[in-house]
Amino acid sequence: MESPSPSTAPAPNPPRPPGRSSWNRQFAAVTRWLHIYVSMLAFTIVLFFAVTGLTLNHADWFFANEEHRRSTHGQLNVDWVRDTTPANDAPEDSNGDSTEDSVSETVKKLEVVEHLRKTHAVRGALSEFSVDDQQCIVIFKGPGYSADVFIERATGSYEIAEATHGVIAVLNDLHKGRDSGPTWSWVIDVSAVLTAFISVTGLILLFYLKRRRAAGLWLALAGTVLVVALFYGAVP
Repeated sequence: MESPSPSTAPAPNPPRPPGRSSWNRQFAAVTRWLHIYVSMLAFTIVLFFAVTGLTLNHADWFFANEEHRRSTHGQLNVDWVRDTTPANDAPEDSNGDSTEDSVSETVKKLEVVEHLRKTHAVRGALSEFSVDDQQCIVIFKGPGYSADVFIERATGSYEIAEATHGVIAVLNDLHKGRDSGPTWSWVIDVSAVLTAFISVTGLILLFYLKRRRAAGLWLALAGTVLVVALFYGAVP
């Protein structure tokens, strides 16, 4: 059998330019690596916000609105709250009344707050400490928790009105960032960034799946149109 002549032999495929193809493979590999491991890093926090989104939207399903109230009375050192400034020395405003700042300066706020925390295990962050001539009002707030303290300046006696909610209410407040402090606020911001990053890298990886690219993009578009349509058609 005769071998094909050089003129009839099939021409070899021209080699692909190595630069662009290699860069695409590296970019896809890095994107896939980031998508997988950032997803695992953010798994717990993303699942948390997904679940609490449901409990927040349907609080009545999970008895999140249940509230338990407790009232406590006590006595603190009257010197911490009693006005020891002579009446003639108290600064006055233009109407002749003592200014609120001068009244507040005579109250030892740190001692009062520490006493309430140690004696009654009051928790939450200090939200308000207001002072007038007769009374101090101290308010603590935290996720699923609040405590309002009313102190009589003349005697040092006080009443604490505490309100506590269940675990679901605590989780819902964490979802909203209500009374959860600056650190948890950063957690919410970081989780939002991570969720956006996972979504974007997932979309990028879709472009490398030739057989599923068109179907995936159409589904993404359909989901977007559905959300916009529900907003304009169903939201009051």
